[in-house]
Amino acid sequence: MIFIYCCYGGSHSSVTAAAAHLKLLSEGGKPAPEELMKVPYYDIQTNQDHGYFRYMGEDAQGNQVYIIGMHNSRKRFQVILSQIIDLLNLDRKQFVFVDTMPAVNWMMMVGGFTSRRLGWVKLGRPLVIRGTQNAYQKISKLVHRVKKNRIR
Repeated sequence: MIFIYCCYGGSHSSVTAAAAHLKLLSEGGKPAPEELMKVPYYDIQTNQDHGYFRYMGEDAQGNQVYIIGMHNSRKRFQVILSQIIDLLNLDRKQFVFVDTMPAVNWMMMVGGFTSRRLGWVKLGRPLVIRGTQNAYQKISKLVHRVKKNRIR
């Protein structure tokens, strides 16, 4: 199975969800800032990285886990990928698309925009880290629900 965690920029919520899925972040509680900064791709993606799949790793069951930033194509993204899967005659059930945007809070949006889009990392990064910590329980629950429903 292939899990694809998707968000706007591919730098925060999708990365955090993929890290939770792969147990790169501890379950329960809020991850420390240094834990988040050790996660591959956390707060480093740029506009040029949108639309590129980034491999995050393989989970304990042998499933591949990816992230991707969808930018403004959020509504069409899954439709396009589903059509490509169909064109290639692949099994749709092997692909799990997880939109992490519902877990994003205002601190993540403002901090992510400030850090990634404006390049004001010293101002934006602490805000996006705090936002990620505050959203972590919601992100963890999303990942847990997805894994429970898809991995047997």
